[in-house]
Amino acid sequence: MTTRFYYGILILFLFFGNLKSQIDKNSPLFLELKKQDSLFFERGFNNCDIAYLEKSVDDNLKFYHDFGGFQDKKLFIERTKKNICGNPNQKPIRKVIENSLEVFPLYNNGELYGAIQTGEHQFYIREKDKKDALGGQAKFTSVWTKKDGNWIMSDVLSYNHGDPNKSKLTDNLQQLLNDNNIPALGLGIIEDGKLTEIKVYGTLDGKATAPYNSLFNVASLTKPVTAMTVLRLVSLGKWDLDEPLDKYWVDPDIAKDTRHKKLTTRIILSHQTGFPNWRWQKTDKKLSFEFDPGTKYQYSGEGYEYLRKAIEKKFNKSLEDLAKELIFKPLNMNSTSYLWNEKIDAERIVIGYDKNGKPYDIVKNKTASAADDLVTSVEDYSKFLVSVMNNDLLSKTVFEEMKTKQVKTKENKFFGLGFEIYDLGNNEIALSHGGTDKGVNTIVFILPKTKQGLVIFTNVDDGYKIYEPIINYYFGNIGKKIVEIETK
Repeated sequence: MTTRFYYGILILFLFFGNLKSQIDKNSPLFLELKKQDSLFFERGFNNCDIAYLEKSVDDNLKFYHDFGGFQDKKLFIERTKKNICGNPNQKPIRKVIENSLEVFPLYNNGELYGAIQTGEHQFYIREKDKKDALGGQAKFTSVWTKKDGNWIMSDVLSYNHGDPNKSKLTDNLQQLLNDNNIPALGLGIIEDGKLTEIKVYGTLDGKATAPYNSLFNVASLTKPVTAMTVLRLVSLGKWDLDEPLDKYWVDPDIAKDTRHKKLTTRIILSHQTGFPNWRWQKTDKKLSFEFDPGTKYQYSGEGYEYLRKAIEKKFNKSLEDLAKELIFKPLNMNSTSYLWNEKIDAERIVIGYDKNGKPYDIVKNKTASAADDLVTSVEDYSKFLVSVMNNDLLSKTVFEEMKTKQVKTKENKFFGLGFEIYDLGNNEIALSHGGTDKGVNTIVFILPKTKQGLVIFTNVDDGYKIYEPIINYYFGNIGKKIVEIETK
């Protein structure tokens, strides 16, 4: 949930803490509020009487939506016009579940000044010559106040959105994307250790519809692929997790610092190198240690690049070639590469945007980065996660090492070898990694115990805004635990 959502709940309890118990459903106040609710939604929502909506809500309306975020009156009216009334051929219709309605009067010094109304409602899609199709269900809490003899809606909480028939969240995803200005979304669902669903929404470039095999730059989701390539070499007995890397590579910037002798694959894959994320972020643009390797956690793309150079020296092959041999070809990941291929990629790449809708230039790597800018599809990356979950690539010993907590990053969260580890209790974990760059927000999860997985690709700076509802929907209580750990 957003901070504003919880803040809204707090406001209701602070300001309306003196509300009385639920009133009888045959009382005049209950019947009056039931009528007001019916008029508001039947006229304003179902029949798009925007003028009626505008006069029925307070100028200082506070609307809290668990998918759409906070809305004031202006934004609420704008979104109603666009998302509810914008397509008359597929019109959302709201119907209240009448027996769910409850009303609680609000008093100030013994005088009634308003009421809180709660209930549940369902949403249908109305199309010409078709039966209304059930699309979703949610709970609502509305605060009504009397002004100049009229009932006005001043505060609204809309939450627990979902489908009562347990259909996929994808039925409501377009609304979620519209509300959060997400140009494109790639979604992969893994159940019972198998890829069961691929969905891609939006456009490639603001015009052309994004196909199911659209290509995304996934930023730091590159790192787990690099990690699995290296761990595959370890499983085959061709590489050692704990061998010092100076046998194969020493960066000139740290050649005189003897701490480079402590660098190993284990330390790099668990982000304990002591390096900054990127040397170019430092004033002198040079690589250096900020603490002794192996003593604590600090996320570093430089570490992965260091490992790439060592491996390429050892095997006299590029990371791209090694990944093709060990990962991409065995898993039929035919749309995945560290390198830009103009002939293949240009027609399917999803362009990234900033929060204001301005497009970024496409990253076109000619040299593989072990840490960033992998180009892949939802299907390919989901195949990769399925292989990790089912341990199709590693020896049993190395697989267990990968899932072992190497270093603590925060309460109940650790880094293993290439993946973050959420400790969910009861010997249950989630393996995860995210990616963030200009016009990129991506995240993935796999649950080894339940064999579930989730791939979320977005193409905008603040695409992370839609992570929580998707995670909660597909993972239920486990999703809530993940969000709780992440937001502590």
